[in-house]
Amino acid sequence: MSYKGGDAHAMEIDDQMKYNDFKMEVAEMFNCSPSTISIKYFLPGNKKTLITISNDKDLKRMIKFHGDSSTADVYVMTEEVEALDVSNMPASRSSRTTLSEAGVLVDASLGVVDDVVDDTTQPGLLLDSSFDVVDDATHVDADIDIPTEMPPSLPFVGSNDEKHIKAAQQWQNNITGVGQRFNSVHEFREALRKYAIAHQFAFRYKKNDSHRVTVKCKAEGCPWRIHASRLSTTQLICIKKMNATHTCEGAVVTTGYQATRSWVASIIKEKLKVFPNYKPKDIVNDIKQEYGIQLNYFQAWRGKEIAKEQLQGSYKEAYSQLPFFCEKIMETNPGSLATFTTKDDSSFHRLFVSFHASLYGFQQGCRPLLFLDSIPLKSKYQGTLLAATAADGDDGVFPVAFAVVDAETDDNWRWFLLQLKSALSTARGITFVADREKGLKESIADIFQNEGTCHGFCLRYLTEQLIRDLKGQFSHEVKRLMVEDFFAAAYAPRPDSFQRCLESIKSISLEAYNWVMQSEPVHWANAFFQGARYNHMTSNFGELFYSWASDAHELPITQMVDAIRGKIMELIYTRRADSNQWLTRLTPSMEEKLEKESLKVRSLQVLISAGNRFEVRGDSIEVVDMDQWDCSCKSWQLTGLPCCHAIAVISCLGRNLYDYCSRYLTTDSYRLTYSESVHPIPNVDRSVQNDSSQGASMQGNWAQQINLQRVFVGVLDHDCVNGPEHNLYI
Repeated sequence: MSYKGGDAHAMEIDDQMKYNDFKMEVAEMFNCSPSTISIKYFLPGNKKTLITISNDKDLKRMIKFHGDSSTADVYVMTEEVEALDVSNMPASRSSRTTLSEAGVLVDASLGVVDDVVDDTTQPGLLLDSSFDVVDDATHVDADIDIPTEMPPSLPFVGSNDEKHIKAAQQWQNNITGVGQRFNSVHEFREALRKYAIAHQFAFRYKKNDSHRVTVKCKAEGCPWRIHASRLSTTQLICIKKMNATHTCEGAVVTTGYQATRSWVASIIKEKLKVFPNYKPKDIVNDIKQEYGIQLNYFQAWRGKEIAKEQLQGSYKEAYSQLPFFCEKIMETNPGSLATFTTKDDSSFHRLFVSFHASLYGFQQGCRPLLFLDSIPLKSKYQGTLLAATAADGDDGVFPVAFAVVDAETDDNWRWFLLQLKSALSTARGITFVADREKGLKESIADIFQNEGTCHGFCLRYLTEQLIRDLKGQFSHEVKRLMVEDFFAAAYAPRPDSFQRCLESIKSISLEAYNWVMQSEPVHWANAFFQGARYNHMTSNFGELFYSWASDAHELPITQMVDAIRGKIMELIYTRRADSNQWLTRLTPSMEEKLEKESLKVRSLQVLISAGNRFEVRGDSIEVVDMDQWDCSCKSWQLTGLPCCHAIAVISCLGRNLYDYCSRYLTTDSYRLTYSESVHPIPNVDRSVQNDSSQGASMQGNWAQQINLQRVFVGVLDHDCVNGPEHNLYI
């Protein structure tokens, strides 16, 4: 097999995607039947063996094999390569994207070569200007046709089906004749398109600009014509001439209807309100069934994007509203911090938000433990969400602060930590669990200089880096065993048990052993870590919080932030109500852990001492120091709950077990965490601007967004790749 060149597309998937959906989207990209294609890929570093993807397990294996790569090349083979009609549709995007896929058509009849893919596999969109008539077109000479029909490879297919005619009957009188007036050229064009659909004919523009439109029937020799132009001193468009007679027959079958993205938007907008996840491929099917018009994927996608913007408000306008939005957050939620910065050219740079309820709950009720992580945003303008989350007394996720930044950089992380420190204004030391990359190690040490503050490396990121850095050819089974030993070493409470785990790694690979020894175990191994991370070893503790952002990332930025605010508000209210029903001294999960530990006491023997240090014998001999809340097994210090050895001593002394539990694990602390509320941001008019008309416009847009925010929380469609647009000016 060799790659002969051809068409390449890009799509993004994650491990939640199903094989059938994946194959369907690939087939849509190349405009061919799913039943005629097979999809294959090479293993990383191996260009000799092609592996076929034929079910969900195969797809998951491919994602796993390429987990260390930013892209994977997928080869689409078909017996009908020569007959393929490659469409100009964009690739699809699934939620929580983690892996990019580039698909290229290949000829399966030749011999294998190593250099299969060349630069033509870079993702891109092929856009044809003939898809739509631009609404604000410039003047065109009368003898030049402006093509508005689809190119031959993607025709609009008409239908004389009575059902289709019935769906469009409402538009039959959109055009009535000479003297009819319209408020704008755009309104006239829309009326004309719907009129043509209702009467089943295609037309062509002869003139099309901001003050006059001349149109003729597309069928050769047909006398149907219409001319409209602006009435002097007004914006009104009036029909000046019209020949309503058609002599053509069957033109609709050969030439198709006129359809534009704005027309599609007007058709689907009401349905999109009810079904926010209305997919482009469903739009294509519905338009075909209801109006007899065959759209391509790109038209449906663009129509949906326009309809979404009309319903939700403009993305760019949302960025311009950030000053007012931050102001209102701090006004309605006193004690909160909401701030943003712009670049030198006034384009958006970064936004930080932390609500008072989150700050108060963390400082009053949570362990001094923060998890830092990031997720890419798949919104129109891309960007990254940085987040700081905590663990409540029941080990639930508690959101503390988040930021939207233009990119994940060392500088943006440093700015985020500076804002976080300003918002917290706390003197207690904090343990951060985060990646050791991205400049976090230096920034944490520099910004948070309180005694007790330390940085625990995220074990998940360390593991991924270990696997990436290993040079040897290890099987998946061997890698799994090394990872298990690595985690066991991290959780090992004492240096001796830590060393035993490392010896196990060394027996497999000296290279892996050396890597672990050089990775600063003092920052991630329980046996040496100086802070208190309560056995939380990874920074992806805030999965719930990140899912909120993922559910809202396609909304304009102000609505996305307010959607997250709504989720935090709901979370606080729900957990506060639940905890009011608890009757235990500790939170339910901690009460359960304490009970399990208490069951181990029966086999232990306590040697009573005159002081406060006791020897406890069982499978091992441990020393318990009651004054320091310390046991030589280290479990008491690591979890905040008395270990079985401490419980045995406490029972012998006749003391209250709960007096020796960390206060952060009690029901009272949990209720403190959720004692404050996040308040709504009401629809408040903005202060009067210098430019009153601009101010009025902004008030209207803001009101529209606020009124819609509850309806469109979670409005998502990952079926398209938005072209990146940057420089959003505040």
